[in-house]
Amino acid sequence: AYVNYHTRNWGFKAGVILASTGYINEIHEPPTFLSVERPDYAKYIIPTTWFGNGFGFYGNFSGIDWKINFLEDMNASKIGDGIRDARGKGYKTTAHNWTKNLRLDYNGISGINLGSSLTMNDAPLTFNSVGSVDESIGISLIEFHGSYSSNNIIATMEYGNITYTNNDNSGGTSGYYLDLGYDISQMLKCKGSLIPWFRYGNIQKDTNTADSDAHYDIIKFGLSYYPIDQIAFKLDYG
Repeated sequence: AYVNYHTRNWGFKAGVILASTGYINEIHEPPTFLSVERPDYAKYIIPTTWFGNGFGFYGNFSGIDWKINFLEDMNASKIGDGIRDARGKGYKTTAHNWTKNLRLDYNGISGINLGSSLTMNDAPLTFNSVGSVDESIGISLIEFHGSYSSNNIIATMEYGNITYTNNDNSGGTSGYYLDLGYDISQMLKCKGSLIPWFRYGNIQKDTNTADSDAHYDIIKFGLSYYPIDQIAFKLDYG
């Protein structure tokens, strides 16, 4: 649960909130993405769905949407070649160093979105006798995203990079994907949107072990049908 207060230009929320990073974490329902499953990027780079105890502010200024969030610490002992297992999910978490999350999006041109976010945390690893943090692992996640939806063209691209300090298991993780689709419903004179699409992506894990899955490419294509905006029927192969 969370509490949300908003006016025309700004708002405040507190409770269990979602990190404002990437396209899919905050709005992760199936119509948000073209594929049947969420992109691999939304698992290994941005640990969708990422939520936790915290509070945040958001608003709009001159066509720029901004969000600033403060969330619980991540669990440093669960950090490996990514941060997915380090999510606290609001259960027995700490806020010694707070996870700081800043996001900016530009929506001043119809059909185009451009944005970026930065998320940082010194995740506690060990504590001293008085309960203060003795050792921590520094986490920094920066991501860039852009989308175009006009003239029957649907294009989405996201790139993210995780870096660490004091992490013996991994030097970082990075990845990206590009989705390209075209709505052919008008050509076929059918209601709703019918979108054949193609995806290319890449995941790179800088691990210190011989991991065959540490680097791989993603190639996928499929067909998505939206009878209305809130409903999607999908199939894909990759």
